[in-house]
This record gives sequence, structure tokens and C-alpha cells, in this order.
Amino acid sequence: MTIAFRKRLLTLIGIDSIIVSFSIFFSHFVLSTTVTVFNQMMIVSAIVLLLTHHLFSSLFGMYRRKWRYASMEELIGISTVVTLSIISTTIVQALAFGSIYSRALVITWMLHILLLGGVRFTWRYYKTYGFTLNPKGKKAKRIRNNPHAKQSLIIGAGSAGQMLARQMKNSNEINTNIVGFIDDDFTIHHLKIHDLPVLGGTNAIEEVVQKNHVNHIIIAMPSAEKARVKEIIQISKSVVQNVQTLPMIEDIALGNISVNSIRDVSIEDLLGRDPVELDIQSISSEVNGKTVLVTGAGGSIGSEICRQLIKFGPKRLVLLGHGENSIYTIHMELKQLGVETELITAIADVQDRERIFEIVHEFGPTYIYHAAAHKHVPLMEANPKEAFKNNVLGTKNVAEAADTYGVPNFVLISSDKAVNPTNVMGATKRIAEMVIQMLSKSSNTNFVAVRFGNVLGSRGSVIPLFKKQIANGGPVTVTHPDMTRYFMTIPEASRLVIQAGALAAGGEVFVLDMGEPVKIVDLAKNLISLSGFSEEEIGIEYNGIRPGEKMYEELLGEDEINSEPVFPQIFIGKVIEVDFKKVDKLIKNYLILNNSDLKEKVILLANNKAEKIAN
Repeated sequence: MTIAFRKRLLTLIGIDSIIVSFSIFFSHFVLSTTVTVFNQMMIVSAIVLLLTHHLFSSLFGMYRRKWRYASMEELIGISTVVTLSIISTTIVQALAFGSIYSRALVITWMLHILLLGGVRFTWRYYKTYGFTLNPKGKKAKRIRNNPHAKQSLIIGAGSAGQMLARQMKNSNEINTNIVGFIDDDFTIHHLKIHDLPVLGGTNAIEEVVQKNHVNHIIIAMPSAEKARVKEIIQISKSVVQNVQTLPMIEDIALGNISVNSIRDVSIEDLLGRDPVELDIQSISSEVNGKTVLVTGAGGSIGSEICRQLIKFGPKRLVLLGHGENSIYTIHMELKQLGVETELITAIADVQDRERIFEIVHEFGPTYIYHAAAHKHVPLMEANPKEAFKNNVLGTKNVAEAADTYGVPNFVLISSDKAVNPTNVMGATKRIAEMVIQMLSKSSNTNFVAVRFGNVLGSRGSVIPLFKKQIANGGPVTVTHPDMTRYFMTIPEASRLVIQAGALAAGGEVFVLDMGEPVKIVDLAKNLISLSGFSEEEIGIEYNGIRPGEKMYEELLGEDEINSEPVFPQIFIGKVIEVDFKKVDKLIKNYLILNNSDLKEKVILLANNKAEKIAN
């Protein structure tokens, strides 16, 4: 118990003791000034009332409440404590003296609640507003005198919006005048919540903004569907430049909504797709207490897989990667979480077959998540042998090590570019799928691949490039006005990978339902807007399709499509026959091929056109 807490506790006990004693004696004096107040029955009743009050206050945690944030719950707590204390005193009077001063106890009960509640809520008022009888006017005056003050509109009058409004109103540090709420629940239109009006539905945003000179909108709808949030963001952005939002619904459940939770609208908010929900129970049963190995653990996807996995309590997590700095970074980040999982760093190149076999043999993982790969399309077009060595041979090394040492589950992180590939990167990822498909025919290991689209925020993502171009004043460069891509967030991609591992039976290709593809130019326009600029200020230039790029990507080939998902938002592709002899032959002979021939053969093989490959 700290000195500050002890001082606070003694102060509350002292104040309550004065109130309790005053209440019971004053009630008797009010009823009859001729009654001797300090008789035996009154003194015993006062002592019992005092002791039971402190007892019940302690049991119900009334001395541990932060009264600055007192609400209806605290008032109910006070009423409960006082009522139980009065009942206890009534029982003692009946047993000890054979009579009950019922009227006096009723008055005592009312005074008790009034004074206890009054003292605490007076303290709350003082801590919130200070010495002023017109706090609203005082804050309004301060805001009027501040040229940087905001006129804010909160969209969403639910739990999150109400918590946010209450904190913003009570904060003397926030120079914001809240003009009211917007909510589509018509039953609360024209009513007031926390003394703030509900001004209408989302169809009235433009009118409300103009009428009230709003220059700041906060979207407080963390539980709404992504598509709906995206729509509201676009409406808000069309009338106000400064649009912010609250985090996810988990923060509502934890009571973490505060002024500090407000963040600027991010590009992820505009994806318009609800995040993938995991089957926590099945994943936990698969991972908890087991050894898990992640290759490419220092990369964008690999590191996020590690962050997600560690929540399920694996016994050991092996962080395998080629770059020592990135492995050090993720290791230190996870170490600071203070979890019981043993964190093991393994610096290794997946092309080093002997080293990979050594690591898999030493740690004997239950799961291997293979995220190590070269993913940059134009660079791999210029370096096809490096792409082949890393993406194909590297996968083969890790997969065969898993097969040799009896690893139960192997999950390959693949790409939507592996479907009908026209570039080296996509083709090598498709051949990597073929390698594990080939192994799954005779292995006891469950080999599966997981395909997804472009990952927002990853190192190779277009977003960092766009942000840099905007920061430099533009222009933003886009390859083609009609080019589209599937997008997802790093956490979404990682969750899919983990869930696929739990669903694996062997040989499958799992695919996330990623909604509708997004035009790259629309992504650029949204990012320009979110950065506080107009398209005219920054500009967009088209520089043509780069080598190996396609106008659009696919998640499954026509002969792979299954119409029914195996898990909400997760589909499984049909296994198609592959000429494994051609795959094996190319792996053995790739070194003697020049770059042009290797590129041609890799793309033909990846597109199941092995018969066109010359011997």
C-alpha cells in the first residue's frame, strides 16, 4: 500500500465517519428535540452503523473507486452500502433493545445517501471543472479565444461515441467544441446524449457540417462493417479534410476508448472488407505448448506471424532468417512481451540445405511457417536465378527437412501472383507450390500453401513509395489507370496463414476471400486525400507497366476453383495434376541455363505447359 493510497483511504474513512455519525444523531434530533440523543440505544446504534458502513464499503470496494469518474454505478454502490448498514443497525436494535426507531433510521438512510453521494460528486465536479459554476461557458469562452480550436462532429452515438464525447467534454486540455452526434438510429434523433444533440443520420452529414461550421469529424463506429465505415469515411472526406476514427471493437470491450485513442483515418480503413476472424480454439489446441519454426521471421509477414503465434502460447518459437538485424529486432520485440515462450534465433539462409536440415533436426518443430522468399517482381525479372534459388530451392530444402524429420505441418506462404504467372516471381512461387504438392504425395507431413494478395505496409508494398512521393510534393507514379490488385493488411495475412495451418489435411491451397480488387490509382487518390492534399496539389503520373507485371491478379486458376468456403472467408483450391518429372528436371538443370531460357521454362512450367519445354 503506497503512502498516497493510505492517505486517501484515511481521508475517506474520516469523512464517512463524520457523515455517518452526523446522520444518525441529527435524525433523532429532528424527530424530537426532547429525546436524549446520547442515550445507550443511540450510542450503540451509531457504533454499529459506523462499523457496518466501513465493513460494507470495504467489501464493495467503495474506498478503491476513482471518484473523479463517478457515475450511476458508484451511486448504486453507495445506496447498497448504506442500505445494508441500516438493515444491520435495525437488527441490532431489535435484538438488543426490543424496539426499533424506524422513523429515525429512515431519515438516517436518506441523509446518509445524500451526504455521501454529495461529497463524492462534489469532488468529481471540482476535479473536472475546478472552481466555476458555469463550466460549459468557461470552456466555450476558452475555445472562442483559441484560433486553432476545432468544431467537432462525432459519427456514432453508441458506447464508443458516448465514452469519447464524455472524455472530450471533461478534458480541459482538448480545444474542441463538440457540436453533436450523427447516428442512423432514428429513434434518438433530436434527443440529447451527455447534453449533446443527435443531429440526424449519415445522410445529413453534409448539411450538419455546413450549418455548424464543422472542421473535424470523428468516426466512432469500431464495431461497424468495414464497407459501411469506408462509405462514411468517403462522405466525411468530401466535406471535411480532418477526419479521424477510433480503433477496433476490442478496445470497447476493454474500456480503452479515450481521447488518446483517436487516430487519423488510415488506408486500411478504406479496404472495405471485414477482417478475418480466427477459430481461436482450434489454433490454440494446435500451437499451445508446441515448437513452431518461422522462416523469414524478420520480414513483414514472417514477423507478424510470430506476433500472432505467440498469443497462443507455443513452448518454443524459432525465429529463422538470413538478416541478423531484422531477426534481432523481432526477437527483442517479442522478448519484451514477457511471455513464457522460449524464443530461439537461428541465422540461416534457406538455400543452405545442410544448415536448414541441422536446425529442423535440432528443434523438431510441430509447425513450420515458410515465409522466406524474394517477392519484388521487377527485381526478380532481372535476377531469375536468384529468384529460383531462393523461392524454389529454398522451399524445397525446408520442405524436405520437414519431411525427413517428421514435422507434422508445413505451411508455405504463397502469392496471388502464382496464378497464371507472367513473371519470374509468380512463377517461382507456383513451382514452390508444386514442390510441396509433390512431397505431400508420399510424406506424413501435411503440406499446404496459402495465397493472398498485396500486403499493405509490407516492405515491398506500393504504400511506402506513395507516401514518400507525397511527402516530397509529388507526383505519385502509377503504372496504368486500369491496373487492379487485391489488398489486405499484414495482420489479416498472418491470421490466414495461421488458420490454414490449423485446417490443413495435406496438399491444399488456401485462399482468402479478399473482396473486390482495388484500382491502384484509386489507392493513390485515397492516400493523397488522407495525407491532407488534393489530387491537383500532388498530381498523378502514369509511367507504364513494368516488366513481368499484369493488369490484374487472380487468386485461383479456373481449374482450381471450389465455390464453397471451408472456413468463413477462406476458400480451398482444387488440387490439379502437375508433371513432377519436369519440375524435378528443371531443379537439377537450372544452373546450366542462361537467364532468358530459365525465365521461359519457369513461366511455362508454372502455367502447366510442361509439354512446350524443350528437352
